[in-house]
Amino acid sequence: MAHQSELIAEDIQAYLKSQEQKGLLRFITCGSVDDGKSTLIGRLLWDSKMIFEDQLAALSADSKRVGTQGENIDYALLLDGLQAEREQGITIDVAYRYFSTDKRKFIVADTPGHEQYTRNMVTGASTAQVAVILIDARKGILTQTRRHSYLVSLVGIRRVVLAVNKMDLVDYSAERFEAIRKEYQLFASGLGFKEITAIPISALEGDNVLHGSERTPWYDGPALLEHLETVQVEDSAANRPFRLPVQWVNRPDLDFRGFCGTIVSGTIRPGDAIVVSSSGQTSRVARIVTMGGDLLQAVAGQAVTLTLADEIDISRGDLLAAPEQRPAQSDQLEAHLAWLHEQPLAPGRSYLLKTAAGSAPAQVRQVKHKIDVNTLQQQSAEALELNEVGLCQISVSKSIAFDPYRENEATGSFILIDRLSNATVAAGMIDRALSGKPSEGQHQLPLDKVARAALKGQQPKIVWFSAPPEDTTSELPQRLESRLHSLGRHTCLLDGETLRGTLGGTLDDEAHLQRVAEVALLMTEAGLIVLVVATAPSALVERLAEDRFFAGELLNIRRGAAAVVDGATVVLNDQTASQAEQVEWLVENLPL
Repeated sequence: MAHQSELIAEDIQAYLKSQEQKGLLRFITCGSVDDGKSTLIGRLLWDSKMIFEDQLAALSADSKRVGTQGENIDYALLLDGLQAEREQGITIDVAYRYFSTDKRKFIVADTPGHEQYTRNMVTGASTAQVAVILIDARKGILTQTRRHSYLVSLVGIRRVVLAVNKMDLVDYSAERFEAIRKEYQLFASGLGFKEITAIPISALEGDNVLHGSERTPWYDGPALLEHLETVQVEDSAANRPFRLPVQWVNRPDLDFRGFCGTIVSGTIRPGDAIVVSSSGQTSRVARIVTMGGDLLQAVAGQAVTLTLADEIDISRGDLLAAPEQRPAQSDQLEAHLAWLHEQPLAPGRSYLLKTAAGSAPAQVRQVKHKIDVNTLQQQSAEALELNEVGLCQISVSKSIAFDPYRENEATGSFILIDRLSNATVAAGMIDRALSGKPSEGQHQLPLDKVARAALKGQQPKIVWFSAPPEDTTSELPQRLESRLHSLGRHTCLLDGETLRGTLGGTLDDEAHLQRVAEVALLMTEAGLIVLVVATAPSALVERLAEDRFFAGELLNIRRGAAAVVDGATVVLNDQTASQAEQVEWLVENLPL
């Protein structure tokens, strides 16, 4: 909400005009868990009288019921709205608050500190101009502090407030504050920050949050809110080359064709030349159409419809740009990836790469290195785990238009989407374009079963049903294949008896089974999950598993009195479980 102002009662029009003329600052609070991020923002809003009376009443009641400060107000509850957040006293999702003072309007994002919610922190940081990084004065700089600082730098934030919190718990020690400030300055020296402002605060007690505190006479800098009101941030989007991703082609009748989108950078006027990045076709802007009428000029952040002087082919997903400052165009990219999913990055697997201008299938060709967040050193890696950041080479199915992220965040960023689950698995920042050929010293991704299976999002596997002759009519393999198909798995069902005539009817049983195994092995080279139905002694199947397959690649399914998994042998309990129950048990307990 807006701050309390006498102008509201005296002259509402003057008040509204003053609000329009204020600048806007977007900032985030981040750092390790329990460093006091939510409490800080809650205290800021409380002391500034920036909350409504019904919120005050609800906060008082909630503080007594689920608060962590006894009978006192728990300011964190102003931000932590989810039931799980209140029960655990933590932040899980990003919470946004909007407020203003006499000097500036603010949008603040309270981001979670737990490592498992790092993806939410990246979301909040992606649109921020300033980062308030909190540190518990008792604990000092932690791993998550370093991780958040690196991610803040990676997404392009260049101004940081180092808020050393809980100074009341270290007796407002100037020595402790100075030691933390120096340690952080040393760590952050390689992150490219333009400004680091260290402020000693107590979010719970309000010291140096709204005004300077008498408890820190040794500190002569600004209070947090004073700094946020005056910090200078460059809004350079309007000064960058013109870019407009086309979101919709508006064709209401035969006489009008407009190209709609939000200008992400630059300025455009009627008569200016534009180029379609994908095709290279050029034209000039005829009109800039908006709901309120035509404009003589449009700048970054405005949603507009452009009509052109010429009839050229433009589709949704195209990027309109200034001809003299065109974006790069390539299907081979080098980019930093922040991995946001529990399932690790699989080089060679097909993902959907989505940029401001459009989307296309893509593969991570190679992980060049990952970053150690404690030392900022580069480490060799073949994949990325949850919350890891690495420099990767990416192949896209078609050439895309982009600017390096350091030059334009809007056209240099992207997300990767898992094509099976539709989950967002990574946030990316493009460094540069690569040549079509692998760089010197880089190995092409080997086209083996692992690479082919990664494209399908599964592990190559043989599930061998070594049933006795009387069980060959069992529907279990067929049921299992149907269930795997419904889960998006790529499978093949081989019947040993059907294959006998094809592979040689005169072979003895053991030779025939070896031939069946060879066929199944060829199927796994294509990355498939192969279901084999062939009567065979368990000893023979286990010998094949040892001699011809990788460990865990062949699973022998047989009947027994209990459902167990023992190495390569799976014993199904067929005495009490139905076939439908056995299928679900296999899906839940086997790596399929």
